[in-house]
Amino acid sequence: MSGLAVRIIPCLDFKDGRVVKGVKFENLVDSGDPLERARIYEEQGADELTFLDISATVEGRKTMAKEVARIRRGIAIPITVGGGIATLDDAARLLDSGADRVSANSAAVRNPAIIGDIASQFGVQCAVVAIDAARNTAMPSGYEVKIAAGAVPTGLDAVAWAKEAASRGAGEILLTSIDRDGTSLGYECTLLGLVARAVGIPVVASGGASKPEHFLEGYRSGASALLAAGIFHRGEVSISEIKHYLAKNNVEVRL
Repeated sequence: MSGLAVRIIPCLDFKDGRVVKGVKFENLVDSGDPLERARIYEEQGADELTFLDISATVEGRKTMAKEVARIRRGIAIPITVGGGIATLDDAARLLDSGADRVSANSAAVRNPAIIGDIASQFGVQCAVVAIDAARNTAMPSGYEVKIAAGAVPTGLDAVAWAKEAASRGAGEILLTSIDRDGTSLGYECTLLGLVARAVGIPVVASGGASKPEHFLEGYRSGASALLAAGIFHRGEVSISEIKHYLAKNNVEVRL
């Protein structure tokens, strides 16, 4: 680990103007207004916010820049935005609307050059590559990359793709376990550890965290940041509770 404070990041999955949350990317339920949720999380001490338009790629739409601008006006913490980002113009539109970073997922797999293009044009710190991975014993690492909101298998090994993304200029990997998403079983720490050891850039753990112990496990597996959604949306645990638990276990956090 780098010695920097670990970041706690609520994730707002966005569809049709509302925050939604499901299990393993399916059976989505409404979880409120994006700006209202963002303000709550900032008050609780969130270090950043990740905002994903989960239907943008599937439906061929672009993430709505006006929604990003609305959230940007309402909060001060950094925002990472993803969903339907396939070109430099898409990235520029979101950054101009107030995003601090943009996250490419399906588009990066289909056109890996977009990673380097974003990094070159806007800086490595702006280029996040999101990887949705599911168990597949046919893969060398045991995990396969899936795209289009988890609907399309790619045949790409998750660890190999993470290494390529880093080599192409990604400043950060947002790593989601599809198998753990919404299950409350904790992060997929085997996958997390494999990717964290393979790349020289920060890895954000995503998928399955439901209690403070899971966040500690994610940190100990190599994550530089720990992301969650459902537990925050449902009010099961606050960001401040997680941070104080981590601090008691000798993890550096911003209190």
